[in-house]
Amino acid sequence: MNRIPAFGLGTFRLKDQVVMDSVRNGLELGYCAIDTAQIYGNEAEVGEAIAVSGVPRSDIFLTTKIWTENASRSKLVPSLKESLTKLRVDEVDLTLIHWPAPDHGTPLEEFMSALADAKTQGLTKQIGISNFNIELTKQAIDVVGRENIATNQIELSPYLQNRKLVAFLREQGIQATSYMTLAYGKVLKDPVIGEIAKRHHATPAQVTLAWALQLGYAVIPSSTKRENLASNLLSQQLRLTAEDMAQIAELERNGREVSPEGLAPIWD
Repeated sequence: MNRIPAFGLGTFRLKDQVVMDSVRNGLELGYCAIDTAQIYGNEAEVGEAIAVSGVPRSDIFLTTKIWTENASRSKLVPSLKESLTKLRVDEVDLTLIHWPAPDHGTPLEEFMSALADAKTQGLTKQIGISNFNIELTKQAIDVVGRENIATNQIELSPYLQNRKLVAFLREQGIQATSYMTLAYGKVLKDPVIGEIAKRHHATPAQVTLAWALQLGYAVIPSSTKRENLASNLLSQQLRLTAEDMAQIAELERNGREVSPEGLAPIWD
């Protein structure tokens, strides 16, 4: 069951006026989901951009993520309330645990139950996880129930297809959200992606995003350029053939871009 929008706007690494312009442009172009996080240091700017956009709050799906330093029971809810103040909202639509952070001392049971408390208190409509492997996802399910985990936001790209984890999430009815779908832009230069793009009179970014969407993932690409934001949206209308999808499936090379020591689990 898909409980989150399939297409959203990411804000990782965007700060100050840059993130405000990106969110404003995105909302003007028709994006209805915005993804941020406490550690991005841009929640206040995202909130300001939403506030001045003229788009009703009810039309925007807003996600933030709890940073590891705020994962303890004593800090999680207060930190989320602080995020809500920065974002200028009464509640967010989705709150994720950003990293399982096995070396940071807060037990999984503690931060998952604290996250569930945040939902009970009406601070967030849905809860989920990010960067969890299969074993940690199982542990999270044991604490809050699979029906209460809206998504696992994970790195997914043609170079990192994460098939075992994706298959497990599908079995559990948990939505996979793909971040780093373009592998920091590396896939945009891939000759296979380029040939598929030519066949469809599309861009490599559109092909890559369409690939993820056709596999059932939610995507949250970011851009500082309005024309790229508009172009990315068009990937929703692009239908790749079975042959296209098979060619992209062959690009798997375990090309992980993000795996911070102390925060990341042992990957599947």
